Amino acid sequence: MPAPGTALAKLHSTDKTLQNEAFQELMALTVAPVPWAYEIWDDIVKTCADKDNRRRAIAAQVLANLAQSDPEGRMARAFPFLLNVTRDERFVTARHALESLWKVAIVGAANQKLVLTGLRNRFVECAAEKNCTLIRYDITVVLQTIHAHTNDDGVREMSLELIGTEMDEKYRKKYLTVWRTKR
Repeated sequence: MPAPGTALAKLHSTDKTLQNEAFQELMALTVAPVPWAYEIWDDIVKTCADKDNRRRAIAAQVLANLAQSDPEGRMARAFPFLLNVTRDERFVTARHALESLWKVAIVGAANQKLVLTGLRNRFVECAAEKNCTLIRYDITVVLQTIHAHTNDDGVREMSLELIGTEMDEKYRKKYLTVWRTKR
């Protein structure tokens, strides 16, 4: 595998092919804890606010992977940047970021608390957004994934509580299918 610096250079390229290569390389490099996480940490956090939506999506997913390589607890300061990508103007970018949050939550109790608070707030605040039902469905899937990794029944209870706030019965039933089919 190339050094993370090479992949970062590709990430910051305007060439979509190089950006895709960067995504593949960085995700492969960070699938397990790495000793060099802090060498790229600040760059990845900053890239979560980049003007290029592809870079934002890649950075969010890489940052979620880096959570397992964060013994100093930097995620507490970085998480707002990651969560902000879940509000991205480009829905596909927001969705990629949202779907990766479980990786942050399963690292430890502090991270889990950050993610659960963020997801609870997103579930409530997305009511006025165009893709609210998809966002809420994705949040439910992320919560189910966290539960599957942690066996924390509090996560399941929180998800069911949030689902119970959905006013439309059709969507409430749809969200509940996540808990019925994925055990």
